[in-house]
Amino acid sequence: MAYTSDNDRLFLSKLDDGVYLCQKRQRAYFFPFFTEREQALADAHLKAADVPSYAFFGGYEGAELKMLGLFFWDEEPFPLCALQFVFRKCDKLTHRDFLGALMSLGVERETVGDILVEDGRCVVFVKADIRDYITSQLFKVGKVGVTVTDANPDRLPQGRGFDEKEYTVASLRLDAVVAAVTGLSREKTKSLILSGSVTHNHLECQNISQSVCENDTLTVRGKGKFVLRGVMGETKKHRIRISVIHYR
Repeated sequence: MAYTSDNDRLFLSKLDDGVYLCQKRQRAYFFPFFTEREQALADAHLKAADVPSYAFFGGYEGAELKMLGLFFWDEEPFPLCALQFVFRKCDKLTHRDFLGALMSLGVERETVGDILVEDGRCVVFVKADIRDYITSQLFKVGKVGVTVTDANPDRLPQGRGFDEKEYTVASLRLDAVVAAVTGLSREKTKSLILSGSVTHNHLECQNISQSVCENDTLTVRGKGKFVLRGVMGETKKHRIRISVIHYR
């Protein structure tokens, strides 16, 4: 596959090192949390290398940040856990507040997964080996007191909200779909795509005629993240009706 930067080369080299160690030690090897782009890069690289057994997991279905596990024999439990922070509902803490509090402890970003916040409660997924450190050190987020316990992964905050809307497009080309969901003209959309400001399934795409399929994910810089939930059929004028989820 084509490398887009020195950082990508380093990232994929670390993947190869992990595969080597997994095979040499004959036991599972786990990477820290990957972004969605890193997951896409890793998935393509591991498939091309014909790595037989690997999986991504972020603690719950639908997680954005996920750990990568390479397995020699059977799959093993991922070394992650969920921590729950409880605080007064009148204290409007945000994702950024919790991330900042964790970083101030010296916690590395790649050891922290999704952060799900609602009024009075936050659940954070972290690598299991930093659980005790966080629970023994973090008692305030900003100026707000918090109580930390192990979370129930089956009862999670909703996290960020989303809207679902329907649009009509002339085709399922990337430029047509992006223009519809952003409200931009096709010319401005073309410039946006060619400038590298649009990702398709978490990888930068500068092909304006790239086909978009159901369940594909688009991220547009400055506009947010969109998932093509479904193709609803055609209008009488033979335009295509699509349903799109926009994450706020």
